Amino acid sequence: MLLIATALTPGTTLAQTEEEQFIRQVYDTALVHGKSYELLRQLTKNVGHRLSGSAGAQKAVDWGQQVMQELRFDTVWLQEVTVPHWERGKAEKVTLLGSGKDKSLKLQALALGSSAGTGPKGVTAPVVMVNNFDELEQLGRQGVEGKIVFYNFPMNPSLIKTGQAYGEASPYRTHGPSIAAKLGAVGALVRSLTTALDHVPHTGTTIFEAGVKPIPALAISTLDAEMLSKKLKSGKTQNVYIETHSRTLPDARSYNVIGEIRGSEQADKIITIGGHLDSWDVGEGAHDDGTGVVQSIEALRILKALGYQPRHTIRAVLFMNEENGLRGGRKYAEEAARKGEKHIAAMESDNGGFTPIGFTVDATQEAVAAIEALAPLFKKYQVNEFGAGGSGADISPLKPQGTILIGYRPDTQRYFDIHHTAEDTFEKVNKRELELGAAAMTSLLYLLDKNLE
Repeated sequence: MLLIATALTPGTTLAQTEEEQFIRQVYDTALVHGKSYELLRQLTKNVGHRLSGSAGAQKAVDWGQQVMQELRFDTVWLQEVTVPHWERGKAEKVTLLGSGKDKSLKLQALALGSSAGTGPKGVTAPVVMVNNFDELEQLGRQGVEGKIVFYNFPMNPSLIKTGQAYGEASPYRTHGPSIAAKLGAVGALVRSLTTALDHVPHTGTTIFEAGVKPIPALAISTLDAEMLSKKLKSGKTQNVYIETHSRTLPDARSYNVIGEIRGSEQADKIITIGGHLDSWDVGEGAHDDGTGVVQSIEALRILKALGYQPRHTIRAVLFMNEENGLRGGRKYAEEAARKGEKHIAAMESDNGGFTPIGFTVDATQEAVAAIEALAPLFKKYQVNEFGAGGSGADISPLKPQGTILIGYRPDTQRYFDIHHTAEDTFEKVNKRELELGAAAMTSLLYLLDKNLE
């Protein structure tokens, strides 16, 4: 698949200089004449949060289509996809009930996507705490039935890669409520997925196994988790009142938004760059994943602005429903297979809009090595980490087609402080960091187009 060319193996000085000069132009365009920050302002402030199936999601689709059309991409279209439709409803109430001299305490909480609502009467039950799934299994039905299970599994602060810590902790949010429900729990509380100690709760999706009736499931802030854990360790029974108004509605119609620049030599071969257009229904979905959306659009815009005519067809895809279903990514791959499209590479930005540090590649050893060989061209821009690793949820369904999958990697040390929270707003995104990321992605996109066969 790889064309062994200028940047991948030693070649002529002239060819390498041309690549270096073009990348310099990419960075100049992104940093001096960039549009990504203004596009992000429009998406976050004019559209706002945009959970799949919501009016905000449809508004985002309309916005994405209009932006690509105004930028005069060769072709812009909507790809229909059916998505889940879950609504949070009225604000959650979670209260640790007092007894004796202890006062009742309100806990900062957010219902998890796909969880059930209690209705106005709420649910009151004693809390049982577990630190992992093994402890839950030891309790069994006898220790869980009729109670609220509290998963107190913290993200590991010793792991340098925060995504790894998130990956270890996320099963307690994603699958924990369903496992608790199977044992007869009437509710579930999950420690928010962040290393920060604060009063900000983090939402996210939870998946109930087929045949398991959903229960109310919520994430509580890390400081509330610390407090609740301390009280439970005292040995005194702790009762919690939960009131949620969530509901799951019938699946809704939505769309992936796609824009492309047609290739001049091998138009039937496609390189995709993308992020997910949907977000959770709190905050503005700025870092997750408004930044990935606008960086993907900006990459094509910069290439057009520099008069670059790609050899292959290059697509920007704004995927719908990454957060609670991945149906947009799956639909895109299904349609690509149905149409016989050949995707030679795909890149995704879904780790926030912070300072770029590199790219990870999910592909054959040959492809990984070839992309690692591009690293010297990025050294002066302080983008230094290239190697094997994960890519992105939305492009992962393309893997069976042999597509080279690439994940854009920014510095994520602050990402999980605001991930899936009301704090994920436009103001939390640094303009220069966002533009540096767009430049790095555009540069790699250019090199892929130039050097892939």
